[in-house]
Amino acid sequence: MVDEVRVALAEDEAIIRLDLRETLEEEGYTVVGDTGRGDEMLELVAATDPDVVILDIKMPGMDGIEVARRIARSHDAAVVILTAFSQRDLIDQAIEAGALAYLVKPFQRSELVPAVEIARARHREMRALTDQAQTLADRLEARKTIDRARGVLMDEAGLTEADAFRFIQQVAMNERASMVDVACQVLDGGRRPAS
Repeated sequence: MVDEVRVALAEDEAIIRLDLRETLEEEGYTVVGDTGRGDEMLELVAATDPDVVILDIKMPGMDGIEVARRIARSHDAAVVILTAFSQRDLIDQAIEAGALAYLVKPFQRSELVPAVEIARARHREMRALTDQAQTLADRLEARKTIDRARGVLMDEAGLTEADAFRFIQQVAMNERASMVDVACQVLDGGRRPAS
């Protein structure tokens, strides 16, 4: 594995937890911590900031689905659910809580890495979509700000639409500022063309 992938795991059965840790480390993952309790997992995630979190569903302290839900709200990590139960409703709850892959116990060692990598790939896709949505939202907001400033310049300074746009663009280039920053100065009332 080229890049370090940090994994935290929660499994209440010590022998399974040990097997998971050993398998992950043999496969090149860095296990940053493990626990047998769901409530302790939240502290572990906060302290170690893992890339991947593997959670058993049935644990003392807090079940894995609730832990997954809380991790999804507060941390940027891919979640894999580990369960002895393959009931559809539990799987649906896990997905709704933010799990990106799951393994049914008893699992084969050969199933662990694919589950972790599927979760990581889905996590990257979701992050890219979120970033893209944010970028589009930012662009749209910037365009609205520039359009409002252009309108103010047309109304108050008597500029044509093209001249107002050119003024914002020219000031931005001269001052090495963004057009949005100049537009905000126009809207705040301080920036107008020299008479």
